[in-house]
Amino acid sequence: MEDGKIIELYWARSQQAIAESEKKYGPYCHTIARRILEREEDAEECVNDTWLRAWNVMPPQRPGILSAFFGKVTRNLSLDRWRRLRAAKRGGSQVEIALHELEDCLPDRRRPDENLEAGETAAMISAFLRRQPREDRALFVRRYFHLEPLNELAERFGMSVGQVKSRLHRMRGRLREELERQGVAV
Repeated sequence: MEDGKIIELYWARSQQAIAESEKKYGPYCHTIARRILEREEDAEECVNDTWLRAWNVMPPQRPGILSAFFGKVTRNLSLDRWRRLRAAKRGGSQVEIALHELEDCLPDRRRPDENLEAGETAAMISAFLRRQPREDRALFVRRYFHLEPLNELAERFGMSVGQVKSRLHRMRGRLREELERQGVAV
């Protein structure tokens, strides 16, 4: 079913909206949740919560790109659950490793007087990514939004793990320089 028709089902408050969302975007959302959460049950619950969240925001919200909307909701719900679970136990999961890699090129939260608003910083990061070569942009988004493991990225892009690490490292360095040039304290 086309995305526009799925959105119309949400607006019409039809239960079929959830079934169609699950059919079309369930595997995509499950992949995102499983990359963040270790247990299948937790991932399944986050995906179910995605459909509930969609039900609660449509209307009045009308997503422009339904896949991106569902992906973002699933990711945010999964990260929230991961943080709650992590508070109970410490570990070195894929999520923690990817987020640690980004620490050096994100604003310093300890100095809020020197930071731009989060929306402005996000716009700068988006503009930076749009100027990058397509493959680098895809690597960055798959690693830091979808939290894909390095070995999967290497296989997907036909590179060695070392090449993926190197490209991501250089890209984080360029992002850091760009944000600093724009006046964002990192």
